[in-house]
Amino acid sequence: MSSSYCPTTGISPLSIAGNPGKLITGSAAYRRTGWAMFFAGFATFAMLYGVQPLLPLFSAEFQQSAAQASKVLSAGTLAMAFMLIPASLLANRLGRKPLMVAALSGAAVLTLAATLSHSFGTLLWARALFGVLLAGLPAVGMTYLSEEVAPSSLGKALGLYIAGNALGGMCGRYLAALLADVAGWRLALGMLGIMGLVAAWLVWRQLPASRHFQPDRSQLRQLWPDTRRHFADAGLPWLFLSAFLLMGCFVSLYNYLGYRLLQAPFSLSHSQIGLVFLLYVVGIGASAWVGSIADRLGRRNVLWLMIVVMISGLLLTLASTLWLLVPAVALFTFGFFGAHAIASSWVGRRARHAPALASAFYLTAYYTGSSVMGTLSGILWESRHWPGMVAILSALLAVALGIALHLRRLAPLPEQ
Repeated sequence: MSSSYCPTTGISPLSIAGNPGKLITGSAAYRRTGWAMFFAGFATFAMLYGVQPLLPLFSAEFQQSAAQASKVLSAGTLAMAFMLIPASLLANRLGRKPLMVAALSGAAVLTLAATLSHSFGTLLWARALFGVLLAGLPAVGMTYLSEEVAPSSLGKALGLYIAGNALGGMCGRYLAALLADVAGWRLALGMLGIMGLVAAWLVWRQLPASRHFQPDRSQLRQLWPDTRRHFADAGLPWLFLSAFLLMGCFVSLYNYLGYRLLQAPFSLSHSQIGLVFLLYVVGIGASAWVGSIADRLGRRNVLWLMIVVMISGLLLTLASTLWLLVPAVALFTFGFFGAHAIASSWVGRRARHAPALASAFYLTAYYTGSSVMGTLSGILWESRHWPGMVAILSALLAVALGIALHLRRLAPLPEQ
């Protein structure tokens, strides 16, 4: 049994080679599978992160501070973070496709229900339940592909799913900002919910039922021994902490960048601010390019450089002119996606046993950092404004840099 690892999402599925009847490139079932998973990934990340450009609107309508408004995003990501491992265990009993359809459908319905919220507390509960349900798709999406697609055709199928994740996160943010500027946040959120329902219908209609899924009744019994093994490793816990810090800093910057751009001297509209999220294109390109460089030079030799790039971009965001601020955010985004690609793939290399569980811990730390730091940094935005945020995020990235330099000194495993 061999592993196929994705540096963009951090999930390490197990591919089963040699089984007959697997999907291959060119077949109708393969095409249906690839596109169904593309739209599933697109809708997942559009619904999850589409609320980010809407945070200033939540502040205005519900009379909440920036830190409080950020909880609309944090509630979903934190709930999803803690449900990733339980969802993967549940899928082992219910099956892959039923859980993915239920996850998308339930999350879409809750997104639509959130448009009816007339209090901030109701909106937060809707987003928290949304995160609980949505976890079912990222927890098992790539595992489904690795089980059902032939190894020789797996790369393209995984690539489509990954592209859907990245494009969904970017387009969901931009479209939500555009619609909100025209018709308010409720219509923007409703659009994201409809997108989720369409994706759930496509997955239900187009995705073939599992043919190679084999329930593993010993999975739950092995959870604790495998967990102890991962946290006893010399490198894995540091990589988990890196995920927490890197994603926390990344989300913090984008959470409050909109608030800053609404103010003088920028005074941009919500739709203009939405254009900033198109900088994710830079990050999408960085993941593949930096990953290939790390394959040649070694992850230990590139990770710390990407964090230095993040710090450089972050410091340049102190500029008060758009012509310098936008490239600075692009530089920060490039560094983050490059660092995430390296750190997440490094988890797959170090975890020689139960790599999927190790990747699940990485993702749990990743989304927990998004939630916790994404909200706490809002307090600094309110009290110390942008310079205070830059100062604390720089300090946290300095810790991440120290971790990367520590990892550089570890005895390397093969291909590290």
